[in-house]
Amino acid sequence: MDVFEAVQRRRSIRAYGSTPVPKDKLMKLLEAARLAPSAGNVQPWHFVVVMDYEKRRRIAESGRFARFLAESPVVIVGCGDERASPRWHVVDVAIAMQNIVLTATSEGLGTCWVGDFDEKLVKELLRVPENYRVIALLAVGYPRGKFDVQGKMLYLIRRRKKLKDIVSFEEFGTKYANNLNL
Repeated sequence: MDVFEAVQRRRSIRAYGSTPVPKDKLMKLLEAARLAPSAGNVQPWHFVVVMDYEKRRRIAESGRFARFLAESPVVIVGCGDERASPRWHVVDVAIAMQNIVLTATSEGLGTCWVGDFDEKLVKELLRVPENYRVIALLAVGYPRGKFDVQGKMLYLIRRRKKLKDIVSFEEFGTKYANNLNL
């Protein structure tokens, strides 16, 4: 699968089967994160891979929209070193985590980016150093065939915007024209 196909196929998966993620696939995801670009090549990230059920359960309980993390076989916690990169640690970690998402999609794995969590609890539970911020959590695993009501409702209510509604050329607000000679 090429990158654009992975972008098109990617979905937020909130229901996971119990099949473990094979070590070689997990290592490939982490390598994809390592290879991400970062401001000044500082690479201010650290990823905590959580597979222990009890830890996943406690993390899942820390956010209203994070409950499904308990059933995800892997949760990758993306942390950013705010001392090493005060201005860019959040963006840099987000770029690295998006590399994980796209690689996971190409490997037949599902993911869901989670921003609803208690950072203090996660930092304590995983012994994250003070100079690191927990940027996001990423559920990783094989999708389960369960009907995802929340996901389907969101898609029906908020469909993807059309390109003409999100792109301007040269100045903000200049109408997108799909007949440009680019």
